[in-house]
Amino acid sequence: MQKLDSAVITLNNLLVRGRKKRAKPEEVLLLIPSCLQNSECKQNLVHDVWNCKRCGSCKVCEVLDLAESYGVKPFTAAGGRIALLEAAKKQIKAVVAVACEKELREGILAAFPKAVLAVVNLRPHGPCKDTSVNVTDIEEALQVFLGEGDKQANIEVTET
Repeated sequence: MQKLDSAVITLNNLLVRGRKKRAKPEEVLLLIPSCLQNSECKQNLVHDVWNCKRCGSCKVCEVLDLAESYGVKPFTAAGGRIALLEAAKKQIKAVVAVACEKELREGILAAFPKAVLAVVNLRPHGPCKDTSVNVTDIEEALQVFLGEGDKQANIEVTET
């Protein structure tokens, strides 16, 4: 099933980039999974991602720095339904979503026809705990929607 998930994500990202959908920063949602947060952290980021103390023990601080620098709205999702409700808001025109392949595939299909660029998270400690992400991939996806430069986003899924 992971091969199917990867294929859906790769195809989706190619199609979304090809559409050249542009959005204003306030119309772009940056969805990050709650598992990106260090599991030892006591801060509750699910209700407000800005509760992050930016200690550097996980990638959340880097993602928030990126969101601030581009002026996009970051949102921590504890589950797919909550993420979908946030993405479905009328003012959101484009979504950059970070998650595992299964969650991304489901989210892409559920959010259709909204433009979603998917960035697969890294799972050095297994699924759903202390995940990570290549922040450069997120930045490149944001640039696709914000029209900043013509960088080819390196956000296709590679076989592992």
